[in-house]
Amino acid sequence: MIRIYETGTVKDEEIFARSNEQKDVAPAVTEIIEEVRKNGDTALKAFTEKFDHAKIENLEVSEKELENAVKEVDPALIAVLMEASENIAHYHEQQVRRDYTLTDREGIILGQKILPLARVGIYVPGGTAAYPSTVLMDTIPARIAGVEEIIMVTPPDRNGNINPNILAAAYVAGVTKIFKIGGAQAVAALAYGTESIPVVDKIVGPGNAYVTEAKKQVFGQVGIDMVAGPSEVLIIADGASNPAFVAADLLSQAEHDRMASAVLVTDSMELAEAVRDEIEQQLKTLEREEIARTSIDNNGKIIVVKDLKEAVETSNRIAPEHLELCLDNPFDWLSGIRNAGSVFLGRYNPEPLGDYFAGPNHTLPTMGTARFYSPLSVDEFVKKMQFSYFTKDALKEDYPKVSLFARTEGLTAHARAVEIRFEGEEDDCSH
Repeated sequence: MIRIYETGTVKDEEIFARSNEQKDVAPAVTEIIEEVRKNGDTALKAFTEKFDHAKIENLEVSEKELENAVKEVDPALIAVLMEASENIAHYHEQQVRRDYTLTDREGIILGQKILPLARVGIYVPGGTAAYPSTVLMDTIPARIAGVEEIIMVTPPDRNGNINPNILAAAYVAGVTKIFKIGGAQAVAALAYGTESIPVVDKIVGPGNAYVTEAKKQVFGQVGIDMVAGPSEVLIIADGASNPAFVAADLLSQAEHDRMASAVLVTDSMELAEAVRDEIEQQLKTLEREEIARTSIDNNGKIIVVKDLKEAVETSNRIAPEHLELCLDNPFDWLSGIRNAGSVFLGRYNPEPLGDYFAGPNHTLPTMGTARFYSPLSVDEFVKKMQFSYFTKDALKEDYPKVSLFARTEGLTAHARAVEIRFEGEEDDCSH
């Protein structure tokens, strides 16, 4: 049963403690990465048989497999995937950055170019659930950014097949190539390449502890989006909230996995108790009851505060992945929110709307990293390149200042690089 905490009656350490039960997987991941670097496709096939219990001959999904999957999927789902992709694209198109050039001073041109990454890797989880929504969320911003090749990896089932819904989403989103591999071995393959899998510039997408650790270990060889932990939601709700709504929203995250975190912050003890009871009733109706119950019992919390101002302060300290403001006037409180991955405003905007359809991205910072990380966006798939141009007259005006700066730092060669261009010329640079 979810626990209720009342601020002022328990220590902050109890209220703000995060679950930290994940075992250290770093040594095992290091071994997997090294094996893939050494033996390429052979290692990938061996790990797929060991971890996914599937024997794979061809790692890449063929055009025929993709076509058959699209035919197999419910046409109604295809229609929803297409409409969701349009919403996601429309939202992310607003994020596109532009080149700029500055010509404020005569003889000087400064600027910045925005360049798409050439090739990116998209990790799509398998395991206890398949997430075609992740395919859309991670692929569409890359496509909008102008990435030429989008390589998707996802673990197969025991028969060596990929969930057809995931393949249909990849087709709709415009993935370039798809490979039947998952886990740390897939991350290693994307980072270092194998006979079948090309090296990418960046790896994005959520995964389990092994995938997350692998992304950490290959960072520097390739870019990564973020180091993500288990899914989490925090709901700020007042006493006028419907406890059934709030309970359902908490459980929508709890069913992700046993390590997921669902937190309610409210100024009403009456609501807190009603939500607690409602959770117990709704848990019995869930297909993933065991997973959701473990999450609720181990990581779930209801925090009762004195007022909504304290609720916002509490939320900012936790910095949740998803934040719901279940209030009548949510925009009145939005300006006070500093730390959250994605904010859902109002009583009729449950978090799953953002998971699938609304448009904002659902690949979000977790474990308090919303203090300094942002949601996945078009920015993740571009790099900035700056440039400058000086004429001789422009440099003549500025070189004494550069020389002074360089010599102050003890870098005489830096100073000489500008001074040498004017040796023998009049030193007076005034105009």
